[in-house]
Amino acid sequence: MERGSFSTRLGFILVSAGCAIGLGNVWRFPYITGLYGGASFVLVYLVFLAILGLPIMVAEFAVGRASVRSVAMSFDALEPKGTKWHLYKYGAIAGNLILMMFYTTITGWMLYYIYRMATGGFVGLDAAGVGAVFTDLLASPGVMAFCMAVTVLLCGGVCYLGVQRGVERVTKWMMICLLLLMIALAINSVLLPGSGEGLRYYLFPDFGRLMEHGVQEVVFAAMGQAFFTLSLGIGALAIFGSYIGKSKRLTGEAIWVIVLDTFVALMAGLIIFPACFSYGVSPASGPNLLFVALPNVFNHMPLGRLWGSLFFLFMMFASMSTVIAVFENLICCFLELIRRDRKIIIRWGIPTIMLLSMPCILGFNAWSGFTPFGPGSGVLDLEDFFVSNNLLPLGSLVYLLFCMSRYGWGWDAFTREADTGRGMAFPKWARFYATWILPLIVLIIFVNGYYALFFK
Repeated sequence: MERGSFSTRLGFILVSAGCAIGLGNVWRFPYITGLYGGASFVLVYLVFLAILGLPIMVAEFAVGRASVRSVAMSFDALEPKGTKWHLYKYGAIAGNLILMMFYTTITGWMLYYIYRMATGGFVGLDAAGVGAVFTDLLASPGVMAFCMAVTVLLCGGVCYLGVQRGVERVTKWMMICLLLLMIALAINSVLLPGSGEGLRYYLFPDFGRLMEHGVQEVVFAAMGQAFFTLSLGIGALAIFGSYIGKSKRLTGEAIWVIVLDTFVALMAGLIIFPACFSYGVSPASGPNLLFVALPNVFNHMPLGRLWGSLFFLFMMFASMSTVIAVFENLICCFLELIRRDRKIIIRWGIPTIMLLSMPCILGFNAWSGFTPFGPGSGVLDLEDFFVSNNLLPLGSLVYLLFCMSRYGWGWDAFTREADTGRGMAFPKWARFYATWILPLIVLIIFVNGYYALFFK
């Protein structure tokens, strides 16, 4: 049974950051920031990112490194005899599979938009015409299925090359290109005429805007985004913990991953908001900000076809990095469970992921009559609900309780693993917070997700 490892610490940090960086950063973060008033929301979000994301990420890394297993077998290796923590493996594997079922489709949209932008498919279109491009895409299951299949083949091919030659090497280069693209795009946006208003909206807090939406709503939105953006709770980060040595303490490594993840999210806003204000596009356009509002911006921008193509290339790199990471996690899970050759699992996994992705695609056309949460909802919303509202918070709760409780792995074993090596130790004063307060916050996020969806 082949097991991979990272060749360098930088590889671990960049690949782990690539897992965390995804649609939560470059799609969801900008439009939620736009909806909730800009800079004041960003400040609240950053606070919750630190107090929510960091301890849970360290817990995932520690479980992965100590067990040298994926989530399929990590709890089996570490749990006290007679306990049932290992049963969570089924929820975690389900979470990774469902995430792939809609992430591959949305990544395919990015691929399609690169093609349309690069070939001049938006040139000369008015706002209604740009909107019609996205509407026509959703109504075309064949086009979406082709783009999804290309995405799965590319990401599966990277994993097929192995951990070092494929996942680590390709993701490192993708992350470097992503960061360079972001810097170039951000400079271009900041230099646009009239961008100053967008910079003020994004960088200078106005708590009056926050009050317009209500403090409670903004706080829960910030908590949910901080939680969602790191893909915590389904073992997608724990697998990379299992690939590293014990030379560095895990708290410092987690901080580096969160810093990179946050940098990408903040830079995405720096690209989008100055451009929106420069061309009179509302930053509160919601989920359509990326696929409808921004192509209108690029249509009016000097060299807009080039900048638009680079922007959607950056978006595709961001989302593909997550697809590769989750694919790698699933490969390791099934490798440990069925003990077959890695490449055989990938050869079966690629068509399986393609097949499982089809309901999301059909939900926008042939199955559009299926509206699980009322008019306007569809299969993608249901899949996202299972992951974002259930498996991410509940999975994070499992990792927290397992690492902090004497009925699980326990605080002493957790901190001994987290603090092995050189660097920043996990703070001892955080024990009460991580044991009692943080699980309560996670439960509140879980309950509020249901309340916001079904009772508001």
